[in-house]
Amino acid sequence: MVKLNQNITKLQSSYLFPEVLRRKKSFLEKNPEADLISLSIGDTTEPIPSLITEAMNKAATSLASKKSYVGYGPEQGLLELREKITAKYYPEHIDPNDLFINDGAKCDLGRLQMFFGQKVHVALQDPAYPVYVDGSVLAGQTGEFCPDKNTYEDLTLLPCLPENNFFPNLDNLSGIDLIYFCSPHNPTGATATFEQLEKLVAFAKRNKAIIIYDSAYAFYIQDPSLPKSIYEIEGADEVAIEIGSFSKLAGFTGVRLGWSIIPQKLKFEDGTSVKKLWYRYLSTIYNGASNIAQYGGLACMSRDGQLELKKIISFYLENARILKEAIDEKFQTFSPLNAPYIWTYLGPKSSWDYFNMLLEKASLVTVPGSGFGHCGEGFVRFSAFGSRENIQRAAKRILTL
Repeated sequence: MVKLNQNITKLQSSYLFPEVLRRKKSFLEKNPEADLISLSIGDTTEPIPSLITEAMNKAATSLASKKSYVGYGPEQGLLELREKITAKYYPEHIDPNDLFINDGAKCDLGRLQMFFGQKVHVALQDPAYPVYVDGSVLAGQTGEFCPDKNTYEDLTLLPCLPENNFFPNLDNLSGIDLIYFCSPHNPTGATATFEQLEKLVAFAKRNKAIIIYDSAYAFYIQDPSLPKSIYEIEGADEVAIEIGSFSKLAGFTGVRLGWSIIPQKLKFEDGTSVKKLWYRYLSTIYNGASNIAQYGGLACMSRDGQLELKKIISFYLENARILKEAIDEKFQTFSPLNAPYIWTYLGPKSSWDYFNMLLEKASLVTVPGSGFGHCGEGFVRFSAFGSRENIQRAAKRILTL
């Protein structure tokens, strides 16, 4: 008989977002006439600009012709797309040969966790995107779950709270191999400064650790004084992997397209190139992102494509402003509007209690902060992804609480 993979059994009973959907479904079964507005899962709602879908349509249609049909593409992704991404978002910092196109940031986060194996000590922000924790569990990088601490053995959580401006204290931290860091931070929306990222890079160098830097929301940063990439920090290319995404940039949540940057200077302890082994690993288990999606990515990189993407981002940021203005009348928010989320403190009770209160009293579906980690208790995350009409309606409901 095949033995059970014990790492899977260590996962907690339900991944956060399926549990949110379960409670939403249960509420609707009891209240079938309820007019629910979802401000929960960070799924885009605005349509993809037509010039981008036309590029994907053209790529799909070309597959019907013998003359233009193509099969497998390069595992690393189309060179033209890699060149355009680096020229647009990483000028003077990154070589196109250090960038790998993937089928979504979440997919490469999982692959990276398996790539680094079990014998690494992981640290991550608390609260954090749940995949960082659950993926580490599946990769065997943690011990058993400790209910009294609401965390796993062998996993170092770095509290990110209002008291420390949502940036962890790294001064007395040691023995870390991988450190996950997200900026703008999901779920709090906090965006790291140059000084903070310099501290993070210095920590990684001092501890010979590797930073896995999630920049999925970097394009929402409006403050020109804030860095959009870890590679804007000197020396980061020696210690950091950056993950980028088209999901929240271009509405590709269902199309699936992103990238990972593995700089040539990044080395394992014995001096082996991380990039070289990553390419070998990737080409073994992965055949590359969809050619159709990549041509959509190329359209995103065009002059007109960039203008369209800026409109989409501005739309969601205006949604966030409308929501924040209403929430601030009732509760305490901690979001600087450089991300599409409003991180809100409601009080000392359980986050799930506040989730239920918003669901039952205002027919609003949110995300309980505790689902992102122990330090999220008492908080709720509101998502600004939605139609303008629904966001405005939600704002009015919040004001009546």
